[in-house]
Amino acid sequence: MQQTEQQNTMQWLPTTRKEVEMRGWNSLDVILFSGDAYVDHPSFGAAIIGRLLESLGLKVAIVPQPNWQDDLRDFKKLGRPNLFFGISPGCMDSMVNHYTAARRRRSDDAYTPGNRSGARPDMPTLVYTRILKELYPDVPVVLGGIEASLRRFTHYDYWHDTLKAPILAESGADMLIYGMGEKPVEELCRMLKKGIPFQNLTNIPQTCILRGKNEKYATNKKWTTITLASHEECLADKRKYAANFRHIEEESNSIHAAKLVQPVGEQLLVVNPPYPPLSTEELDKVYALPFTRLPHPKYKGKEIPAYNMIRHSITMHRGCFGGCAFCTISAHQGKFISTRSQESILQEVERVKAMPDFRGTISDLGGPSANMYGMKGKDTSLCERCKRPSCLHPIVCKNLNTDHSHLLELYSRVRHTPGIKHCFIGSGIRYDLIMHRTGNKTTDAVNREYLETVIRHHVSGRLKVAPEHTSDTVLNLMRKPSFLLFKELTARFNAINKQAGLKQQLIPYFISSHPGCTLVDMAQLAIATKELNFKLEQVQDFTPTPMTLATDMYYSGYHPYSLRPISCAHSEQEKKQQNIFFFWYKPEFRQEITQLLTRLKRPDLLKLLYAKNTRKPSNK
Repeated sequence: MQQTEQQNTMQWLPTTRKEVEMRGWNSLDVILFSGDAYVDHPSFGAAIIGRLLESLGLKVAIVPQPNWQDDLRDFKKLGRPNLFFGISPGCMDSMVNHYTAARRRRSDDAYTPGNRSGARPDMPTLVYTRILKELYPDVPVVLGGIEASLRRFTHYDYWHDTLKAPILAESGADMLIYGMGEKPVEELCRMLKKGIPFQNLTNIPQTCILRGKNEKYATNKKWTTITLASHEECLADKRKYAANFRHIEEESNSIHAAKLVQPVGEQLLVVNPPYPPLSTEELDKVYALPFTRLPHPKYKGKEIPAYNMIRHSITMHRGCFGGCAFCTISAHQGKFISTRSQESILQEVERVKAMPDFRGTISDLGGPSANMYGMKGKDTSLCERCKRPSCLHPIVCKNLNTDHSHLLELYSRVRHTPGIKHCFIGSGIRYDLIMHRTGNKTTDAVNREYLETVIRHHVSGRLKVAPEHTSDTVLNLMRKPSFLLFKELTARFNAINKQAGLKQQLIPYFISSHPGCTLVDMAQLAIATKELNFKLEQVQDFTPTPMTLATDMYYSGYHPYSLRPISCAHSEQEKKQQNIFFFWYKPEFRQEITQLLTRLKRPDLLKLLYAKNTRKPSNK
C-alpha cells in the first residue's frame, strides 16, 4: 500500500524532502515557491514552469503555499538549489485575490484547498523573496508570474493608495521574468548550465535586472533604448508618470520592441525587450508536457475551487489584441496570438476524456478571448511596424484577418469527438470581431455562422459578453466598441434563439466608476439596459490594477496618450453612488437615485428611468 502511494506521488513534481529522496536526488537545481496550491495542470503557472524545467533535464521541486509566519521550515526543508530559487506568487494577483474593490478583506481563497483564506501573505513576491534572501543571501532569486510582471516599473498600488518602486527594487530579487516565461527561463537555465555567472546574465530578452547607474553590463547592441522618467520624477509629477505608460504599453506590444530603462535611486531598472510569441510548435510542446491535470495527492481530496472551474477546460491560445484599458491580459501575455494546433487541442480532449471524473462535458474551449484563436495580420510585415495597443480600437484594423472558419472547423471536430456530450465556450467572446463587416461577403457569412453555431451548440444556457458600458465617451476610454453594436448583437441573439426554439440568456458585463465615467453616464446606462429589458447581474466596480491604461488615468488624472485631464470617482461614496445605478429596479435604491438625479438637475433621466414599465425587466 505504501509503495503504491509512493509510485502515485512520483507522478507529480516533488514538494517535500521525502519526495525528493524517493527520486534518489542529493540536490535540486531549481526550487519554486508558489502562492497557489500545487495543481499539476497547464492553467497553473508554477506547474508549467516546473514541468518545463523538468523537460530540460533539471531537478526541480515546488513548495506550494509555504508558511511564512512560523520558524520558516518550509523555506529551509529543501535546502539551497544549484541554480536559483523561483517565485510564482499565483495565477491571480494576490491583492485582487485578497481584497474587494472597496479594499475589504475577502474571507476565501479559490486557489487554496478548502477555499481557505490566509494560506498566503499579501504580495508573496515580496515576502518570499525577503525570507529567501535572509536565509540564503548568495542564492539568486528569480521573480515570475502576473504579480511581478505587472509591477516591473514604477506602479500605482490601489490598496495602499501610493506609488511604488519597481518590484525588483522593492523585493531585493536578482531578476524578474515578465510575461509568458518559457523562453526566458529556458535561456536562463541554458546559460547557467554553461557556467556563466548569474550576475553576468544581463541581456536575456524578456527579463528585468537592476544595475548601478555607472555600472557597465552586457546588452544587445541592436536594441533601441528608451529612458523613462525616473521613479523619483514619477513621485513628484503625475504627468511624467502618465507619460511613461505610453512607452511601456507600446513596447510591450511591439514585435521589434525597445529596451526600457528607468532610473530608481542610484540604480537603473533595465527591462529587456520581449521574445517573439511562442510559435504553434513551441506552444504545442508546452501542452504536451506530462501534466497529471490533478492537484497533488497531499491535499487528500480537499476541493480547490479554482481547479474545479478549469479541470475539464482547454486553453486554445494565448494573448489578446483587444487592448481594453482596464485589462491586464495584453500587459502580461501580449497582443499577438500564440495558437495551438488542432491536433494538440484534440489530444488534450482525449486526456480530459480519460479523467476519472469526466462525464462528457468540456466546460470551456477558449482562451483570454475565445474567438481570437488563430487570428493575425494578413500582412505580417505591417504588424512588425505596428505599435497600436489594440487591433480593435478605435476601429478594427484593416490588416486583421477576422475569419472564424478555422474555429468553426475546430468546434465541429471537438463536438463530434466520441464521448463528448457538450463542449461549451465559457471564455469571453469579442462580439466586435463577429459583427465586424469586413467587406468580404464570404468572411462576413462565416462570422455570422460562427455566432449561430456558438448559440446553437456551445452555450450552456447563458452567453456571456462584455459591453462594459453604454456611453460612447466612456467606451472610447475603455477601448471598447459602441453600445450600438451590442444592441445589434442582442437582436441577432434573440432572433437565432427564436428560430432555433431555444430559451437562452444573454448575460452582459458592465463596469462602474471607470475613469471618465460620471453619475449621468451611469443613469443613462440604467435607462439603456432597462429599454433592452435587462436586469443586470454581472457587474463590478472598477478596481485599479497595476500596468493598465485605466489605472494610470485613475491615479494620475491624465490620459497617458494625450495627457489631457480625465475625471475619476475616487472616494468610496462616489463609487457606491455610481454602482447603485446598476440596481435601479431595487426598491431600496430608488430614493437615493432620485435624490442624486434631482441634485444633478436631471428630471428627464429620472422620468425615463422610473417611467411605468410595460413589462418587467428580466435576465434576457
